[in-house]
Amino acid sequence: MSLMLEDAWRKFRYSLGSEEQTVDFAACFSSMLRPADVVALHGELGAGKSVLARAMMRSLGVRQQVMPSPTFSIIQEYEARNCRVAHMDWYRLHGAEELEIIGVREYFQAPWICLIEWAERAPDLLPTTAMYLRLMVVEDRPSCRIVEGRVPASRAWKGWAG
Repeated sequence: MSLMLEDAWRKFRYSLGSEEQTVDFAACFSSMLRPADVVALHGELGAGKSVLARAMMRSLGVRQQVMPSPTFSIIQEYEARNCRVAHMDWYRLHGAEELEIIGVREYFQAPWICLIEWAERAPDLLPTTAMYLRLMVVEDRPSCRIVEGRVPASRAWKGWAG
C-alpha cells in the first residue's frame, strides 16, 4: 500500500443548509468515487452520517427502497452502477480485531466502494488512501451541517458548488 503524503490531499469545508443540500453534496461527492475507494464518515450521533451515506449510495445507483442502518449487521452490501457498495457501521465494535475476524479488508478493493460510519473505532485498519468526511451540526441551526473532508488531489473533483 502506498503512503499518501499530506500534499497529496485536497481539503474542503462546506455549509449544508438543509437535508436537500446534503443530498446534493452527496451526489456531487459520489460522482468522483470509483471501485476500491474507502470513505470514512465521522460525526457525533445524529450528525447525519447515515443520511449522507444513503444519499451517496442512491447517487452511485443503489436501487433498494429500504437501506437499513448497518448498526447491528455491521455491513450492508448493495449492487450499484459499475460497482458494489459496502455500507459499514463500526459503532458497536471495540477495535480492529473484531473487524479483521469478519474480513472487512476484502471490501477495500474493487469492485467495492466502502462507506464507513464510525471509522474512528479502528482507524489503523483503514487504508492510507481512505477519504474522510466529517459532519458537524451547526449549534444554533439544528437542520444545518458543516461537512469537511479530504479527497486525493489527483482526482478531478472540482468540489461542490452549493
